[in-house]
Amino acid sequence: MNTTSSTAITGQATTRTASRRIPLGVKLGFTGFMAVLVPVYWASYGPTNFLYFCDAALFLTLTAIWTGHPLAASMAAVGILLPQLVWVVDFACGCAGYHPIGLATYMFDPKIKLFARSLSLFHGWLPFLLIYLVSRLGYDRRALAGWTLLATSLMLTSYFFLPPPTPASVHSSTPVNIDYVFGFSDTEPQRWMNPHLFVTALILAMPLCLYLPTHFLLRRLAPKAA
Repeated sequence: MNTTSSTAITGQATTRTASRRIPLGVKLGFTGFMAVLVPVYWASYGPTNFLYFCDAALFLTLTAIWTGHPLAASMAAVGILLPQLVWVVDFACGCAGYHPIGLATYMFDPKIKLFARSLSLFHGWLPFLLIYLVSRLGYDRRALAGWTLLATSLMLTSYFFLPPPTPASVHSSTPVNIDYVFGFSDTEPQRWMNPHLFVTALILAMPLCLYLPTHFLLRRLAPKAA
């Protein structure tokens, strides 16, 4: 290989590396947000709140922006892009006084401090940040399997070890029905299916209905991770 060709290849590699760098402002801005969110959430909801999918995605995002590893960003993206869209729709409906699903009902609970609730608005902008990260770092196709394994672990932990839905008359700041493994209400469990069957169906349905379509979309539209 002659010197000219070697220089050209080195230059191309340098350009690709530079294009995948995450700007320092993004790193510091997101890290500052996490530095505020973690202690506020811990004080307001307790440590088990971080077992929600969206919170797990936050930590994956933090990992991705500092390490530049595409797998972390890809896992978060494949796992929460569609669910966050559902959350945003539910929140928008809630602003109009209607909660079709109940995912964002807590945003209107006066018992929860307004500042803690305002931090949850990250559901609206995190998907865009993840799309940006995946466009910079590339999409790692192992993300589907990685996120599915992580999400399944979170759901099983929530189902077997954490509190089920609690009647509305019993007020507690401790999160219940984390990851909706007992149904889509925090005040009463679903009753139209055996609980074990329901969580099994949920574990199987999430990849098919949410993760797999996102995986195919990202694989088609995003650059492939190196």
